[in-house]
Amino acid sequence: MRVTSSLWVDVLVRRCTDCAVPVYVTRRGAAEAGAIFVRVEHADRLSDLYGPAPQAMMDTEITGRLFEKVLEGADALAIAEYLERQANFDPDLWVVDIDHRPDWPADHLDMAKPL
Repeated sequence: MRVTSSLWVDVLVRRCTDCAVPVYVTRRGAAEAGAIFVRVEHADRLSDLYGPAPQAMMDTEITGRLFEKVLEGADALAIAEYLERQANFDPDLWVVDIDHRPDWPADHLDMAKPL
């Protein structure tokens, strides 16, 4: 059984807070199953955006959430436009903003690997 979006986001926020990493939930989606996007902002004000990996990239045994990098080194406008397009498709999405740290997000996001 898959963990709800609300619980998954709460755990991510707690992990960030425990490590003194600034984190903000900037959009709350459906508590049960909203798609989750994570924006990691770097010191140069550019960001990487991680979103749900396509089902085709998932092994049938995986029950957790897998992510893929959808934008890299993007400015705020590019990310806002991308998220707006996604929200038009799925208005129940979540957005979590994290300030960059060298160990983020590799330690806290499960990344999809091509099959």
